[in-house]
Amino acid sequence: MRRVRIIGPGRAGSSLAAALGRCGWSVEPLLGRDDDPSSAAEGVDLLVVATPDRVVADVAASVGPDPDTVVAHLSGALGLEALAPHLRRAACHPLVSLADADRGADLLCGGAWFAVAGDPLVNEVVEALGGRTVTVDDADRSTYHAAAVLASNHLVALLGQVERIAGPLGIPLDAFLDLAEGSLANVRALGPADALTGPAARGDEATIDRHLAALSADEHAAYKALADLARRLAGRRRP
Repeated sequence: MRRVRIIGPGRAGSSLAAALGRCGWSVEPLLGRDDDPSSAAEGVDLLVVATPDRVVADVAASVGPDPDTVVAHLSGALGLEALAPHLRRAACHPLVSLADADRGADLLCGGAWFAVAGDPLVNEVVEALGGRTVTVDDADRSTYHAAAVLASNHLVALLGQVERIAGPLGIPLDAFLDLAEGSLANVRALGPADALTGPAARGDEATIDRHLAALSADEHAAYKALADLARRLAGRRRP
């Protein structure tokens, strides 16, 4: 049985701990900011640093190296250099949004994608979780993570804009979530270019002007930026 210890009892660390526990791994108690991590690599096959990116390197440096233990982080943007001075290093970024520990564990066990690098033990982790892997080299991790932020965080922010605009009209957000889910299904089936519909895609600039006239000025920048992205995807120029 593989043994794992996780530093960082936040949403990511707690989600991973619960998920690996379900998969038969022996999960040691999570370590928090008040715990001494110096011996954290002892007695386990895998030590996961599940802290915010800004402190991953400092936390990893505070752990005494163990030649038999793989030290990994969950960051999408950091490379393996953040885990110096450990010899066996790995990165295992789950490409899912971990909003809370219970739902996060469900998502991690639900066939999720993981961006991996370094020691092959992380492939065992993903295999145990029933997930899928993509290998992302250190030089490409910031680009990869930018794409992940666009697909997840920026999508949530966009739906926040939808809620701000439609809420005063008395239209529930659920109505637009159904619309968004249908659009995502079309993208999965057809690809982004063929799934694109709407005024920017068909060159209906008059409708776009009416939208801007109806929206408050503080919503214009986001709308215009996304209309430009739609034009770009449709192969149209801004008029």
